[in-house]
Amino acid sequence: MDQTLSPPRDQITDHLPALRAFALSLTRNPDRAADLVQDAVIKAWTHIDSFQPGTNLRGWLFTILRNAHYSDLRKTRREVPDPDGLLAARLMVMPAHDGVLAMREFHAAFARLSAEHRQVLTLVGAHGYSYHEAAQSTALAVGTVKSRVSRARSDLLGRLGLSKGESPMPDPDKCFRGVEAFA
Repeated sequence: MDQTLSPPRDQITDHLPALRAFALSLTRNPDRAADLVQDAVIKAWTHIDSFQPGTNLRGWLFTILRNAHYSDLRKTRREVPDPDGLLAARLMVMPAHDGVLAMREFHAAFARLSAEHRQVLTLVGAHGYSYHEAAQSTALAVGTVKSRVSRARSDLLGRLGLSKGESPMPDPDKCFRGVEAFA
């Protein structure tokens, strides 16, 4: 069939070998070249209306392929090779709002504790006092401090809806980790 009479879309397949050779000369990688040809053909197919009949279709396709290649180079210029995903696996970003919300919830639950429980929990939990030091600071017996701390912790966990040993903060191992979320 005469190529000047056939629609440009029908002529694209005639230029595939030349496009593959050109892509291979640009990329020097057969897999990347095949991807580049596919991208160029898709762009040409979707934008065939911008092709002016009577002009050089092969030149138009080569221009699309070359521009796609240069666009890919610009996009990947700052990428670091990480074929095993080791660098990406170390990247982890916990959402900032989780910590803020957990802290608000903690403050509200802590404020609802009795004054005696807040006092001993602050001394032992926040300031790191030993039971003996907290007892001396509050003029209470060591056993009373231990009892109040235990009851305060249980009450606080109950108000937060947590079981013993469970942390109010999200587990960092269950957070989004780079590309692992897509594997």
